[in-house]
Amino acid sequence: MERERETQVSNTNNILMLPGDGIGPEVMGEVKRVIDWMNDKMDTGFAVEEDLVGGACYDAHGCAVTDETVAKAQAADAVLLGAVGGPRWDAVARQHRPEAGLLRLRKDLDLFANLRPALVFDALIDASTLKPEIVRGLDIMIVRELTAGVYFGQPRGIETRDGVRYGFDNQIYSEPEIQRVARVAFDLAKKRGNKVTSVEKSNVMESGIFWREVVTKLHADEFADVELGHMYADNCSMQLVRWPAQFDVIVTDNLFGDILSDCAAMLTGSLGMLPSASLGARDPETGKIPAMYEPVHGSAPDIAGQNKANPLATVLSYSMMLRYSFDMTDAADKLDQAVQNVLAHGLRTADIMSDGMTLVTTSGMGDAVIKELEAMG
Repeated sequence: MERERETQVSNTNNILMLPGDGIGPEVMGEVKRVIDWMNDKMDTGFAVEEDLVGGACYDAHGCAVTDETVAKAQAADAVLLGAVGGPRWDAVARQHRPEAGLLRLRKDLDLFANLRPALVFDALIDASTLKPEIVRGLDIMIVRELTAGVYFGQPRGIETRDGVRYGFDNQIYSEPEIQRVARVAFDLAKKRGNKVTSVEKSNVMESGIFWREVVTKLHADEFADVELGHMYADNCSMQLVRWPAQFDVIVTDNLFGDILSDCAAMLTGSLGMLPSASLGARDPETGKIPAMYEPVHGSAPDIAGQNKANPLATVLSYSMMLRYSFDMTDAADKLDQAVQNVLAHGLRTADIMSDGMTLVTTSGMGDAVIKELEAMG
C-alpha cells in the first residue's frame, strides 16, 4: 500500500496557478475547470495550488510577489499566470508595481526563452485586418530572449551632466545568453517548418553584429540541417504585415521580440486568442524545465468581474503547458481541437464577436470547450 501511495505522489504534476488581477481570476477559473475535467477523464494527475501575484499581492502583502510565492514557483513543475496590473496601482512605487512581480518571476526562474505563437484560426480569418489570402493558415512562432538585453542591462538611469539631463539604458548580451535562446529556436524549428529567421540590427548596433555572429556559428556547429536566415528588425516588422507566411520560427532579442511579437499578434485579429510560454534551462539531474505560461492579453480592468472576458488564450496557454512541460502531446492536440471546434460552431466572446455569430460569456465559452472535449471522448 505504501509503495502504491509513493507511486501516485511521484506521478503528480504540480502546477502553481497565479490568477493575478483584472480578468485574470475569471479566465483562470475556466482553465481550472478544464484541468479538473482532464484529471477526471484523462488521468492527467495535476495538483493545483493557487497564490497571489501583481496588484492582488500588493494589496495583501505590500509587494508584487512574495519570496514564498517565488519559492513555490521554483518548486512547481509549471506555473500558470493570468494577468497583472491595472490603473488602481499606477501610483505604487515602481519596485512594487504589479508588473514587477512578473519580471521577478521571469528573472528568478531564469525563464530566458519566451515563446509567442501567432496562429490564425480558420474561423477567425475575417477578424484580421489583413486580407484573408495573406493570413490564411498562418502559424508563426516568435522566440524572444527574455532575461537580458536592454531591459536588464547596466548601467541605466536618468542623470544630469553639465546641466543637461540624459536618459540611458545598456544593451548587452553574453555569448551563452544568445546561444541558449537560439538553441531553443532551432530545436522548435526541427519540429515545425525547419526554418529559423534570426532578427537584429547588425547594420547599426554592435550587439546586433555579435548576435548574428553567435547565431551563425551555433547554426554551423549544431543545426546545419535547419534553414537559417537573417533579417534586420525594421525589415522584419514590415515583412510581418507584407508576407507573414515566409516565417516559421523567429528568434530575436528582448526589445525587438517585445515589439515584433505584438505586431505578429495583431495579424491574428485578437490578443484574446493568443497564449505564450516562458521556458528556462533543463536541470541536468532532474530533467525539469522551469516554465511559466500566460495569455498575451492584459488584465482588462474595464471588463473585470463582468463575465465578458475571453478565456481561450489562457486555455491555449494551458495547452502549451501540456505540450512543453509535460510532453502530453495528445492531450494538447485534443484541447487545441476543442477550441477550433468551438470557434467553428460560431461561438464568440465580445472581443471576437462578428455578425452572424453567437455571443457567449466567459463561463459560457468554458462550458463550450468542455462540451467539445466530452464529445471527442
